[in-house]
Amino acid sequence: MNILVMAPHADDEVLGLGGTIAKYVDEGHDVFVCVATTGQPLMFPQNVLDKLRSEVINAHKFLGIKETFFLEFPAAMLSEVPRYEINKKIKDIIDSVQPDVVFMPHFGDMHLDHYIVSQSTMVGIRPVKKHKVLETYSYETLSETEWNNPHMSNTFVPNTYIDITNYLSRKIGAMKHFTTQIKDFPHPRSVEGIESLAKLRGSTIGVKAAEAFCLIRRIVL
Repeated sequence: MNILVMAPHADDEVLGLGGTIAKYVDEGHDVFVCVATTGQPLMFPQNVLDKLRSEVINAHKFLGIKETFFLEFPAAMLSEVPRYEINKKIKDIIDSVQPDVVFMPHFGDMHLDHYIVSQSTMVGIRPVKKHKVLETYSYETLSETEWNNPHMSNTFVPNTYIDITNYLSRKIGAMKHFTTQIKDFPHPRSVEGIESLAKLRGSTIGVKAAEAFCLIRRIVL
């Protein structure tokens, strides 16, 4: 199968489903990641941006990701980009990869970039083309999914769990490549925070570690 992971920012894909990615790779599937945005020099020093790009490439090599696409939209400024441009670039990636399974950020995340990527991905996977995406899921991102204003309309309510007991260490190893992003505990984007969420999700289904998702659509042909 071809698996496509849509990431608003570099490291969202590891935080959300680093263990699942490693599991898919070990099972012989091809995993592709599309990073929608990049930091801008006016907001971040160029040396930090260069380091982050190196970090994501190394993390993806560590996980065995087949190919990474960078759309280069401005991070934290995605709402200022015409939506049709975002829709087209994401659609082009989907048409190129022809994924069987797509993972996207949860639409109710606090960061507006996450919402926009989620909505544009839904436009790109509309089941009106010859190739249909058979399974679509949203994932949770530490420090974005749980920090939004609590409301029933944006709450992440998982209904799918993937056992990553044998892959949690790989997820942690991939995240450790992001030295510009990983934080000290009790920040949620810490090793301890990542492990704690994996153990919580795992205990929900009676395993030692898991990642949780919302099934958005499943097509049985």
